[in-house]
Amino acid sequence: MFKSAKPLFMLCETPLHAGSGNELGVIDLPIQRERHTGFPKVEASGIKGCIRNSFENLKEDTINGASTQSKETIINLLFGPENGNEHGSALSFTDGRLLLFPVKSIKGVFAWITCPRVLEKFRNELRFGGLQIPDALKELPREKSATEQSNLFVKGNKIVLEEYTLDIKKSEQCSKLAEWISENILPQDGMYGYLRNKMQQDIVVLSDDEFRDFVTLSTEVITRIKIDNEKGTVKNGALFSEEYLPAESILYSMVCASPIFSQNEEHQKLFENDERVMEVFQANMPEAIQLGGNATIGKGLVRVVKYNEK
Repeated sequence: MFKSAKPLFMLCETPLHAGSGNELGVIDLPIQRERHTGFPKVEASGIKGCIRNSFENLKEDTINGASTQSKETIINLLFGPENGNEHGSALSFTDGRLLLFPVKSIKGVFAWITCPRVLEKFRNELRFGGLQIPDALKELPREKSATEQSNLFVKGNKIVLEEYTLDIKKSEQCSKLAEWISENILPQDGMYGYLRNKMQQDIVVLSDDEFRDFVTLSTEVITRIKIDNEKGTVKNGALFSEEYLPAESILYSMVCASPIFSQNEEHQKLFENDERVMEVFQANMPEAIQLGGNATIGKGLVRVVKYNEK
């Protein structure tokens, strides 16, 4: 039974392709999506594997906070051994769910959109983790709304996202939500000052149906080719399209910790409870990971932000 749980936020620095395999539709290589909603997601196994790989690539020979054991031993205790027969993993990850999706705006360049279903799911997962629900999430916006200081309005209550003109109301609830998100989900260093200020102003809550339409129709689709080295032309049949979550997308995954399953007394002494497991994990979690495919062409670079409940 997993006891400690905390959200891990992921800001896409570059477009992200977490593939679902080949399909017979218009896009050859689509991204992963929830079956019942069609909302983009990233499978938990992909997140866990990428984070494990980042731990294995740590420059130090030992793990911060657990120097009495080798790096390989600690990684196996946290993520499970490679053979999978000795003991289970002390860490578990949920699917990476989409929280904010960037879309083009006629004013303000772009906006982040979300919807009541996404916000409700996020709040429920915080509750699942035993975390205190922030005041900004206790009363969620139920109608289409934007922040009171939004820069997106073109005239009256009109906002234009992509080619769609929407009637949006300014909302105090949306303002509080945007302020909390900007303070807790984006890195707090000076490099992200612009995005934090923009996020406080340019979050829009749409209906569930409108959100589904945007995350279905407004992802990035890139056509790629393969060159025939002998002819210097496009290789026959080597034209294909890939779908990506755009840069500036915000996802989250719940990281859950349990006491370790190893029967070794030294291991049990080092990881005496689930809080200790979470402490070591957070102390060594890198600030950035590569998630999904196409790493060699700069895709899937993700900035990771650990949630500080205080």
